[in-house]
Amino acid sequence: MPISLPVPDRPIVLVGLMGVGKSTVGKRLARRLGMDFVDSDSEIELAADHSIAEIFARFGEESFRDGERRVIARLIEGPPKVIATGGGAFMNERTRALILEKTIAIWLDADVATLAERVSRRDTRPLLKDKDPFLLLRDLAGARNPVYAQAHIHVRSQAMPHERAVQRIIDALVEWENRR
Repeated sequence: MPISLPVPDRPIVLVGLMGVGKSTVGKRLARRLGMDFVDSDSEIELAADHSIAEIFARFGEESFRDGERRVIARLIEGPPKVIATGGGAFMNERTRALILEKTIAIWLDADVATLAERVSRRDTRPLLKDKDPFLLLRDLAGARNPVYAQAHIHVRSQAMPHERAVQRIIDALVEWENRR
């Protein structure tokens, strides 16, 4: 059921490292706000007719990032919605500029140990292939967190029910809207 918070006049884009819960929390957030939800990785797979892992393997990361930017630009257009992005999307300067200009960017953040435990449950992430999740995520956090910090809103995602993370986002959105 939609809440009393006015529906934002622009898309909400969730950014952050893999495993932080952008898709899971994003679906619940969209439902609470009465908005549509889209996952940019799913949309990329649909557009390319290949899985993310296949795109990385066949065409490389640079080609993937270019396609990702174009898909995110398309998703931002139209009625406001909640968009979950892949962990590296916000690292692309053009994608980041577009997100910061046209959306409400929310950085979902979690400690590396929590993220490593979460991503170890599945083996579908190309960047983790044959790597130690904790070490990779520690290095990614060191490089990416300063960039993620450019998002309009920062919300910590901890080992807690997803609904609590959703409520933290809603509280932050209300505060952000009141400052505008």
